[in-house]
Amino acid sequence: MSWLQKRPQISNPTQFFTVGLNTTVLIAGLGNPGKVYTATRHNIGFRCVEELCKKTDEFTGWQLKKDLKVELNSAQMSDKRVLVIRPTTFMNNSGQAVSAVVNFYKIPTSNILVIHDELDINFGQIRSRVGGSDAGHNGIKSITESLGNENYARIRVGIGPKNPKLLDSKDFVLAKFSDEESNHLPNLYKEVNALLTEYIYSGKLASDTRSFIV
Repeated sequence: MSWLQKRPQISNPTQFFTVGLNTTVLIAGLGNPGKVYTATRHNIGFRCVEELCKKTDEFTGWQLKKDLKVELNSAQMSDKRVLVIRPTTFMNNSGQAVSAVVNFYKIPTSNILVIHDELDINFGQIRSRVGGSDAGHNGIKSITESLGNENYARIRVGIGPKNPKLLDSKDFVLAKFSDEESNHLPNLYKEVNALLTEYIYSGKLASDTRSFIV
């Protein structure tokens, strides 16, 4: 069963699709391309959008768009066309991919949501908000610079605190989740998908903090 509402049955699907194109939503999961990075903390944005597409029947499948520097999946949901992307640039150049998609599909900043890891938030918490500084996250910094403003929605997945504390931050974010953390990932994905559901259907993302470890 899909975690998101099924598309309503209508007599003229072509007409419905055309109407839906009036509103396009972009959801960008951040991470680094390549198998070596797949299970790392820094790639939790990739993994969240992959779970969204896997659990939602409406998505058509991943396609490589070399000219846009992304892998793209799409769906028609309610009255919206939903585009989900995984940038094929490395994290620090995420803005190149996001801005390319935004410019090609003419997507307003108010219809953009980015999912990324956040070292300053403890593992077990997810925070959502619209706008704000990059807080030292190079992927967010790149996107803000490329778009020319910071007024896009964000879901920040906590991966902190760094342990051991003396470990370099780069080494920590590029390491895999511990076994204990991995056991909680299904609940993390469920909470993120709930936030995405609300965003897709309402067009709004509230400032919120959610915990997925009981």
